[in-house]
Amino acid sequence: QLQASGGGLVQAGGSLRLSCAASGRSFSNNAAGWFRQAPGKGRKIVAAITWSGSGTYYADSVKGRFTISRDNSKNTVYLHMNSLKPEDTGVYFCAARYGSTTTGPTTYNYWGQGTLVTVSS
Repeated sequence: QLQASGGGLVQAGGSLRLSCAASGRSFSNNAAGWFRQAPGKGRKIVAAITWSGSGTYYADSVKGRFTISRDNSKNTVYLHMNSLKPEDTGVYFCAARYGSTTTGPTTYNYWGQGTLVTVSS
């Protein structure tokens, strides 16, 4: 089970840190990703990380502003979001999968419940 937290209301230019804590089993051998779902739209990849943390992927829209990381000793994946923009608004979901990182939401096996991020202008 994955539990996402850390969302909230923030002004443009601000920062938030999202956390995704796994329970019930270890996810240290799974790749993980963060997806964003804007109102009325589908889930899109924001960032992904390999099981070891040595490899990362970022959507073009967040490169240089967001950082994904993980602490396998805590079974937790993080998304550090800086310089937030109104277009970053949405529900953020964390997900995990076997194998390497991918960008398609249907390729992920485990999902958290989502945490809402609202960026005001």
